[in-house]
Amino acid sequence: MSTIEKALAKQKVSQDKSNQVENEIAATQSNNAETSSVEATKVVTSGLDRTLIIDKESLAERGYLINNGERKNIKDEFRQIKRKLLNNAFGAAAKTLSNPNLIMVSSAKPNEGKTFVSINLALSIALEQDKTVLLIDSDVLRPSLNRELGIDEPDGLIEYLLDSEKQVSDIMYDTNIEKLKLIPAGKPHHLSNELLASEKMAKLAFELANRYPDRVVIFDSPPLIGVTETLVLANLVGQALVVVEESKTTIDSIKTATEPLSEDLAIGIVLNKAIKSHEDLYGYYGYGYGEKD
Repeated sequence: MSTIEKALAKQKVSQDKSNQVENEIAATQSNNAETSSVEATKVVTSGLDRTLIIDKESLAERGYLINNGERKNIKDEFRQIKRKLLNNAFGAAAKTLSNPNLIMVSSAKPNEGKTFVSINLALSIALEQDKTVLLIDSDVLRPSLNRELGIDEPDGLIEYLLDSEKQVSDIMYDTNIEKLKLIPAGKPHHLSNELLASEKMAKLAFELANRYPDRVVIFDSPPLIGVTETLVLANLVGQALVVVEESKTTIDSIKTATEPLSEDLAIGIVLNKAIKSHEDLYGYYGYGYGEKD
């Protein structure tokens, strides 16, 4: 692998009330409606439109890239990282990669910050003028996007793969963040490996890679070491971003994590949780991109 460059890196929603509800029922439910807004109804349905309402205020408080005027350093670092990924997805390198706009974000081991990176990367790409982004929770063993984004757990990837009648549109949700769509993981299943290796999953990856030429698809994936599902996913994407924690992840762990990956896969390394100062104890501070030896 080439030298890694050092650098960096519930919501409240009111529920639409039905105009067809009788006066007596409406009076009974008025108090419940207030309670519902406090507890936060996360899926708003309007006809065929299903929108997942992300708790942006909570995200901002926890260091995610929501408020335009804050966390400038991390914003700039994610800009550098996404630019490399976008160049590979839509530039000259795209001709040498299979499904270059499909990006798997993983880590060597658990708790190194891969979901933090996945969400922030998606939020950063959503700011692009001519790109859209789809964020998929493919960590079907330990889903975390729902928790981090403050949303409910509707049907997702697992339900789609289990049900031959389900369409992509049944599990893909709009959000209250412009240009950002989500596919949740769904409920964990004992055949998750076989489902991810199925023909239906391969067809889904092909459709996501080719249907919308301006779309970037980010898979928040399980760790690489000890999890076979991740290697199955790696065969479907064109790029992989491996998150490693400074002063915790060893070089041997990085080699163990990346060696099974295909030589045709573009691999990036992200250094996470680097301590730059006492004011910046948590963040995203490094990026490397290169091929394996």
